[in-house]
This record gives sequence, structure tokens and C-alpha cells, in this order.
Amino acid sequence: MAQPRSVSGREQVVDTMIALTRLSGLHRAIVAGSDSMALYLSLRRRGFVRIATPVTGPLPKGQHTVALISGRGPLPSIEAALGQVAPFLSTNAAIAVLICSGEDGSSLKIRHRLEQMGFRIEAGVRCHDGLVLSACRQGVRQLFARQGFARMEQAA
Repeated sequence: MAQPRSVSGREQVVDTMIALTRLSGLHRAIVAGSDSMALYLSLRRRGFVRIATPVTGPLPKGQHTVALISGRGPLPSIEAALGQVAPFLSTNAAIAVLICSGEDGSSLKIRHRLEQMGFRIEAGVRCHDGLVLSACRQGVRQLFARQGFARMEQAA
């Protein structure tokens, strides 16, 4: 009888993040957070080559479609990582955040922060290492354009 392959906690988190964001080899992705280098290396081992970190060098702004945040630190470090990746994300981006913090309400605070950034929460999945929260935003510019159009109609 074949034994199921044991998956480490880190690999389970990476698998979950890939599935939730629908990351493929065609996507540009950016990783950040306290454990970003391990996440970066894990993705590279899996064959993802269009992976970057905010510190790897000059990155094109607004062109990354996926962000993965490894939040193995306190809540302020997760929020800082969100701020780091925000300028590099496209208007139709997906994001997955690992929340390991034991602080009360940390997942609610991260959820609120993502919503402030224009993301809509899609799922939260419990893993060995914590909670992976995923969200996406679609056509943020379209939303702002519609709001501007509504203002023009009101003024007329």
C-alpha cells in the first residue's frame, strides 16, 4: 500500500498560495514579508521564473499580477510588506497573505487593510503555519473612472 507523501508546513503554505492566486508560469509575481526569500526560492524550485522581491532591483510598477506575502512576523511587518508590494501590482492583481501572528484580530486588521487597497477577499484557508488569506482586485481604474463619471453627471 502506498503511503501519502508528507508535505512540510512551508510547502503546504506555498501550495495553498499558488492555488488561491491561480499563479502560473506566465504571471509576474512579487514576494515580500519576513520569510520572503524562502518563499522566493521555493517558487523558483517549482519552475516559476518571473518572481521578484521588492529588493531584487528595479521593478516595473503596476505590472505584477500576483503578490505573495509571508507574514511570519508581527502585524506591523505584514502591513509594511503590503505597502512594499502595492506599487508593483496591476489593476487586476491577486494576493495571498500568510498570517501567523497570534495577535487578537490580526486577520481582521489585514482584511481591512486589503480592502482599503481595493482588494476583495475571496478565501481564507487554515494551514499548518497559520491562515492564508487571498484577495483580488479587478479593474480598480474602471471603478475610479465610474466614480469620476458619476461626479460629472451630478455636476451637469
